[in-house]
Amino acid sequence: MEEQSTSAAPSSESPEVGRRGFVTGALATAGAAALGFGGSASASSRSSRARGRRAPGRRVAVFGGGMGGLTVAHELIERGFQVTVYERKAWGGKCRSMPFTGTATGGRQDLPAEHGFRFFPGFYQNLPDTMARVPRPGGGNLKDNFVDGKEVSAYYNGTKMVLPARGSILGTLSPDSLLTFLSTAVKVFGNVPAGEVAFFLEKMIVFVTSGPQRRLKQWENMSFADYVKVQGKSDRYSELLVDMFTSTLVAAKPDKANAHTMGLMAEAWVYSTLGLGGYGAPDRLLNAPTNEALIDPWMAHLRNLGVDFQIGKTLTELKVAGGQISGAVLNGAEPVEADHYVLAVPLERAVPLLNADILAADPSLRVLNQLTTDWMNGIMLYLKEPVDLGKGHVAYAAQPWALTSISQGQFWKKDFARTYGDGTVKDCLSIDLSAWDRPGIIYKKPAKECTPEQIIEEVLAQLRKAVPWGGLKLRDSLIHSWFIDPAITGLATPQAANDEPLLINSPSSWNFRPESTTRLPNLFLAADYVRANINLATMEGANEAGRKAANAIIDASGSGGSKAKLLDLWQPPAFDGFFKEDDARYAQGKPNAFDILDPYRP
Repeated sequence: MEEQSTSAAPSSESPEVGRRGFVTGALATAGAAALGFGGSASASSRSSRARGRRAPGRRVAVFGGGMGGLTVAHELIERGFQVTVYERKAWGGKCRSMPFTGTATGGRQDLPAEHGFRFFPGFYQNLPDTMARVPRPGGGNLKDNFVDGKEVSAYYNGTKMVLPARGSILGTLSPDSLLTFLSTAVKVFGNVPAGEVAFFLEKMIVFVTSGPQRRLKQWENMSFADYVKVQGKSDRYSELLVDMFTSTLVAAKPDKANAHTMGLMAEAWVYSTLGLGGYGAPDRLLNAPTNEALIDPWMAHLRNLGVDFQIGKTLTELKVAGGQISGAVLNGAEPVEADHYVLAVPLERAVPLLNADILAADPSLRVLNQLTTDWMNGIMLYLKEPVDLGKGHVAYAAQPWALTSISQGQFWKKDFARTYGDGTVKDCLSIDLSAWDRPGIIYKKPAKECTPEQIIEEVLAQLRKAVPWGGLKLRDSLIHSWFIDPAITGLATPQAANDEPLLINSPSSWNFRPESTTRLPNLFLAADYVRANINLATMEGANEAGRKAANAIIDASGSGGSKAKLLDLWQPPAFDGFFKEDDARYAQGKPNAFDILDPYRP
């Protein structure tokens, strides 16, 4: 490479989220008024009135400042509760962006980096609803920061394939019309044997016509790889249909993700692409780094409404007395007292906090340790010139590390070189690496066993192998620098670790996921492992969990009033008859009526 690559050290993210000048009190007030929050009243006066009407029993301690924690704080502060959010590390949690510290010169900002690129499928509904209620500096609301991707692309050994653009099915939606659309969609994968394509398409129709009983009791309990019968099929079937399908939708591995979750995401993606169900464009992105476009202005708005944010506060103990939480301890010594306690930390941090007293009060929480996490982390390549890889979400089929990417600069409203870095970086290729345990193509080692420099070499080699003329498009001379998510530590050593893994929707995981409520009347859960209609560990799932926790606290407090909306995935009313028929067939031990080529029985 022309310039020495630079690996990132953990960034020093400031607790003062508003320091970048995104929101002043006046802007937040004007934006809130424009959105109809309280008519002409200022946000500060609304906040004062809210604090004035807060009665005993309305103190809420939220542990975790990620998507779930911020959502529950938002819903409760609007309803007059007193809310404090405690966060150990960084606001926004795993959905934040972060500065590549030390890369700015000439009055610009540090190069932007992230835990993994953010995109917002059109079937996300709860999170966009929240964004629509937060004023945007300069006018409008945060939902206005969405930008539609123009295409969803895939590369396979030097060939580019573009999935169908947004449109509609002519005539009535039915299994036949849906099959016609899907058949058109997979024609781009012309190298897959026709019989295997037919089999895969049949399985998609089987899922969309499956009733809720079969989905939850049969497809939930098998992997997607088993559902679509990867074993015994061609390499191209596995690489082009199955692997790319799962990595494009949710950056998941087909042998680890369950068929229920993958089927839900597939049908929701199709309905979004068809313009059905009131869904937005299938591939939506932000017009700025995530903190600039979402986290910072959201927190400024919540702070203006009265939420108290405290950073550097690690929850170390929840105390139990009389069958409920009697207090909490931060950093091993700092006591916290509240009326309601919300555990909004991720799974790997929640499980160790469930002490013997909590498990005695709610034994059902013991199964949380049967849920699993995996590594899915971000790598940034900073480029001296933009490289046209795709006008949206891009997958790289048949590459062992399950790479997906977004070229960020084309979607951001600010000129990249004038805003970030040293003025010579013109784009950021943001990459998700989802398979850290598979051998690469150069060093033949899993990513976990590679040095940071070897990881970058491997990633570039895999991209170049997938992209037409990859060696020329992604020349070493174009690479300015690079960044690996600082949550990954100890690479190439036995101590390799990931401070921020992601929950995997593995087979049967629904059976081990809790609701937002617990048997302790003042302990609530608000994280992506909570059961949610979307049934996937995502920002949308965490937002839904936060709404559920807020509603449970409203009930527990006896305060009455409106509840937070819960927006479900859309199902076509025309398929109601298929769902009822399939539930009856499932109860009789029969396969789905469309499962003809290789029927599964309950």
